[in-house]
Amino acid sequence: MRAAAGLFRPNAFAPGMDARETWEMLSNVVTVVGLPFAIAVFIYEQRRERKNEEEEIFQRLSDEYREFLKLVLDNADLQLLRREGGPPVLTPEQTERRLAIFGILISLFERAYLLVYEEDMDRHTRRLWQSWEDYIREWVRRSDFRAALPELLPGEDEDFQAYIRQLMVKEPR
Repeated sequence: MRAAAGLFRPNAFAPGMDARETWEMLSNVVTVVGLPFAIAVFIYEQRRERKNEEEEIFQRLSDEYREFLKLVLDNADLQLLRREGGPPVLTPEQTERRLAIFGILISLFERAYLLVYEEDMDRHTRRLWQSWEDYIREWVRRSDFRAALPELLPGEDEDFQAYIRQLMVKEPR
């Protein structure tokens, strides 16, 4: 208790200063040093949190694409994983299922576009987007998917529609 009481005595920290002046000086030191440090920690935490949120979004989208691929496997008769040869001859029921699956896929691509794509992406976001762009390009190269796009794109986000149309021009058939 005696040591704590000594803090309030004159000259405890600096000769020639009373306790009030000492506390003011300490307050100024905390403000000058502590406030910038607190701001730096806050900014660091905000960036880390944003990066974690981006990773979580990417992971959820990846999980949804994996579920989509399971759907494709469950409908193997539609031959949606086939990349070579002509389009398969499908029954009307199979054609309907294929269109529904393409609808699910275009919805997933639009969600990825809206959540990940940015005009001016930083390196990290560009890396996340690149895998989605690869998936989209792969599907846009398919003639059956390309043929379904005029029916699938209306009602989707306008920027996303423009992006898909731009890829259709760039990608070989």
